[in-house]
Parts: sequence; C-alpha cells; structure tokens
Amino acid sequence: MYNIIRIGEDMELLANKMRPKSLKDIIGQEHLVGPNKILTNLIKNEKIFSMILYGAPGTGKTSLAEAIVNDVKKEYRMLNAVVNNKSDFDIVIEEAKMNGEMILIIDEIHRMNKDKQDILLPYIESGLIIIIGLTTSNPYHTINPAIRSRCQIFEVTPLSSLDIKKGLKRACKYLDNIKINDKVLDMIVASSSGDLRSAINLLEMAYYSTNDHVITKEVLLTINTKPVMYIDKNDTNYYDTISALQKSIRGSDVNASLYYLGVLLEAEDLDIIFRRLTVIAYEDIGLSNPGIGPKVMAAIEAVKLLGLPEGRIPLSTVVIEMALSPKSNSAITAIDNVLNEIRTGKISPVPKHLKTNSKDYKYPHNYKNYWVNQQYLPDTLKDKVFYYPKINNYENNLNKINKEMRSNK
Repeated sequence: MYNIIRIGEDMELLANKMRPKSLKDIIGQEHLVGPNKILTNLIKNEKIFSMILYGAPGTGKTSLAEAIVNDVKKEYRMLNAVVNNKSDFDIVIEEAKMNGEMILIIDEIHRMNKDKQDILLPYIESGLIIIIGLTTSNPYHTINPAIRSRCQIFEVTPLSSLDIKKGLKRACKYLDNIKINDKVLDMIVASSSGDLRSAINLLEMAYYSTNDHVITKEVLLTINTKPVMYIDKNDTNYYDTISALQKSIRGSDVNASLYYLGVLLEAEDLDIIFRRLTVIAYEDIGLSNPGIGPKVMAAIEAVKLLGLPEGRIPLSTVVIEMALSPKSNSAITAIDNVLNEIRTGKISPVPKHLKTNSKDYKYPHNYKNYWVNQQYLPDTLKDKVFYYPKINNYENNLNKINKEMRSNK
C-alpha cells in the first residue's frame, strides 16, 4: 500500500502539475532520450533544430517539447495552429527578430493553414525561428511538404505498461494519504491504452471520489465502466490482435474476423482498424474482388461521419464481406517480384522505341484490340514474368481478355 503526502493545494490538474521539467524526467521514449540518443545528445551539445514530434494522445509530446526547451535554456513560445491566428504568429516573429532566435512550439501543426505556413517558412529557413511541431497525425501524410522538409521527424511512441505504472506511482506522491495496491494500479494501466495522461486523470478522479482516499477495484468501476482491454500499444498483445484480425480475414473465418474487430472497436482504436482493413483489401483479397478496396474506403468514410457506436455497423458489414471473399495475393507478389529485381541492381535502359518522342513507337489505339506486337520491357528483361495470376473469376476473365487481344493481332 502507498501512504504518501500531497504537495500543493490548487485546482491544477495533476497530469499538468507532473509535467517533466527536463529530459531526465521523461517517462519512456528511450529511443529519443535514452543514453547517447538523438535528443539527449542535442541537449548535451546545446544545439536544437526544427522538428516534428508525432504520436498518439497522451504519449508525452507536449511534455517532451517543454523538457527540450527547458534543458536548452532558450526563449520559446507555444501556439496552437487552430486556436491562434495569424497575428499571434506575427508577434512571435517580431519577438524572434528582437531576440535573435526563438523556439516556437506549435500544437496541432497538421492543421496549420497556408497563411501561417507562408509567414513562417522564410524564418524557419533562416534559423531565426526553430519550430517544434506537435501532432497526433502521421506528418508524412498530413503536414505540408514545405514545412516537413525543414524539420526532423521523430515518433513519440505509446508508453509500455511498465512506463504507465511508473508514472502512476510518481503521481501517487502528489496525493495525500492515498491507499492503492498493485492490482488496482494494474487495472488503471490496462485501461489506459498507452495514454499516461488518461491514466493519471483516472487515478486523480478516483482519489477525489472517495472520503477515505482508498482506491479499490469497485471505486474504479464506478468511474470507468468500460471493460478493461489489454491492448497496450507497446505490448505484443496489441500487435497480436491486429495480426489475428488480418489472418482471420485471410483465412476466411468470418466469426474470428468479427471477434478481433470487436476487440479493437472496444479499445476504440479506429485508426489501426482503418489502416489494417485497407491493407487487407489489397494484400489478401486484391484482384479476386477488386471492388473491395472502394468498399473499405466507403466504410471508413461512413465511420468518420457516424462515429461510434454506429460506426461499428459499416465496419462489420465490410469485414464480413472481406472474410467471405475469394482471396488473391497476386498483386503484392507481382510488385515485390519487380522490386526484388530492381533492388539487385538489374535496372536496364528503356527500349529506344518507348523513349519520349520516338518515331518508332507504335500507338496501340491505331491497332485492332489495342494490342501491337511491341517490346515494352528492357532487352535484358524482355522475357521476364512478374505477375502470376491466381485462379479466380476476375483474374481468369482478365487473362481471357488478354489472350483474345493477342490472338486477334
């Protein structure tokens, strides 16, 4: 049992009160702040560059950014790309000109509009302003390339169960006379999904919801009725669940497919469901049912429109069809065959008649069935086969049409 003394008596949330003041206080993120790691060495060398920190909510992006600026001991400002307007950014630029340099932490940087980007770009380029962008979205997909190319990108990963528990034990030191055992701490950890802030908020609410500050399983269940889901994103069980979903669909087991979909839905991890179903549509079903890709995208858009719990319905619909569809991996096999060929250094020049403005090129639309006896692969690969069709209705039909075209030359 922990029997600890509280420090301070204000209304500030415990999660904010506990924000790390230095990199040495950061929990987790050893790939960035561990011994001899990139951010640790930058601070040691008293040099900081523009960067983007991306990761799921509660992984510590803001804490990491503030710890960096505290350690490097430089002037900084924090703005939100949505809340703060263009004039706020103008003020920071003027301050930077007066100080000679300024670090600007930009929350939700993926939502920064073009006006704000345009005024910042030349100052980022010159080094007058060093930005630390924070985002929950993948910056390679959502951030303007002009900004992205001027920043180093670092992923802030979900915390492990051990990290979350370490943070909770640290939080207990701020709560006067708290009594909680390891099993109840583990319940909070299990419900956090790698989000330390969420775990600390639950601990603090449980503490203030009792008269004696004794936190039990029953106390937690009155606050957090959601079933405990062991879906720690830094734990093998998380990846096992995702793997099981794909393998169940690939193996045409509709009931298992729905079960693993349900586990991820209960964990409310829509992003991984969207990404995984999109991969499965093209990797495992592919040309056996080419309409499944657009159907998956339509289901994803429907979920974004509906939210949960209604969003479970289009996802269930499309997962059932995916599980029961015929399967073909010929597309992924074909492109991998090509890439393997290229990566072994077997890159050959384009045939002369295919080069730009070649007079020897035969235009297929001028020939019967749009097919002409013309070599397209380089000479060294002219007889190479990369695509091997699977036996299914759609690919059988494609091959039939292809053969007919060639036979009617």
